[in-house]
Amino acid sequence: MTNEDEVQPFLATKSVLECLCLHIGFPEVRVGKIPPPTPLRPQRRAILVGASSGIGAALARRLAQEGYHLALLARREDLLKSLCEEINQKYGEGLARYYVHDVTDYDAVPDLFRTILADLGGLELFIYCAGVSLPPGLKKFDFEKDRRTLEVNFLGALAWLNPVAAAFQGMKSGQIVGISSVAGERGRVGNPAYNASKAALTCYLEALRNRLTRHGVHVLTVKPGFVATDMIKDAKKVFWVASPERVAEDIWRAIRRRKQEIYTPARWRWVMLIIRNIPSFIFRRLII
Repeated sequence: MTNEDEVQPFLATKSVLECLCLHIGFPEVRVGKIPPPTPLRPQRRAILVGASSGIGAALARRLAQEGYHLALLARREDLLKSLCEEINQKYGEGLARYYVHDVTDYDAVPDLFRTILADLGGLELFIYCAGVSLPPGLKKFDFEKDRRTLEVNFLGALAWLNPVAAAFQGMKSGQIVGISSVAGERGRVGNPAYNASKAALTCYLEALRNRLTRHGVHVLTVKPGFVATDMIKDAKKVFWVASPERVAEDIWRAIRRRKQEIYTPARWRWVMLIIRNIPSFIFRRLII
C-alpha cells in the first residue's frame, strides 16, 4: 500500500466525514450526545491530545467556553473523566468526550482518528499538547529517558499530525496547533533530549505550515516558557512561571488571529532573541 493510499480515508469533505458514522465501528461514547448544529450556531469541533492536565486541560476549558465540541485524549482516564464532567456540567450540552490514549501507541492512531471524526462529525481544530521532560542529570546519560522523551514529544506528534494534515489538506481548511517550547531554541546542558525533541517539533511545524498554507490550513507553533505544571515541580531554577490558564488564553488569542508562532508569556520572545545570539564559546560554558 502506498503512503497516498493510507491517507485516502482522511481526504474527505466535511459532509463525507459525517457519513463515516455509518461505516466505521467506534467505542461507546462516554459523555452525552453532541447536539446538532443550527444556522445561528454552527458547530466547531476540536481534538486535544494531552488534555488531562496542565496546558491541555486549560485549553479544553477555554475552548469549551467558546462553544467547541471537544474530543480529549490522554493516558490518565480518571483525570480525563473528571475534566469532561466539569466541562459538561458547567457548559452543558455534552460538549466534551474523552478517549484514553498513549501517544506512543502509534499504530492505534489511524483507527482512533477515524473514530473521533465519526463521533464529532468533522473537525476544525487539532492541538497536540502531549509532552514529558525527563532530565538525566548534569553528569549522567540515560538512553531510556531520552528515548521516552523523543517518543512522546516528537514521534507521538508525527503520528497524529500526519493524518490530521492530510485530512485538513483534503478539506482545504482547518487549524493545527503544536505546543513546542523555548527549550527548543538551543541545546543546553541540563536536558539535551528535551531540547532536541522540541527543536524537532518546531522545525516540523514550520514545514507543515509551508506545505499547508497554500491549501487554506493554518499552523500555529506555541513556545511557552516555564509553566506551573507537573513538568517543573522538581526544577530548581525557574522564573516568570505562568499559569496554564494564562498560556491557554494566549493560545486562544493566537488561534483567533491566525498567528504563525507565539511565545508565551510574550516577553520570552526577547529573551530567546538574546539566547539565540550568544556566541557558542560563551554559551557552552553556561549552566542553563
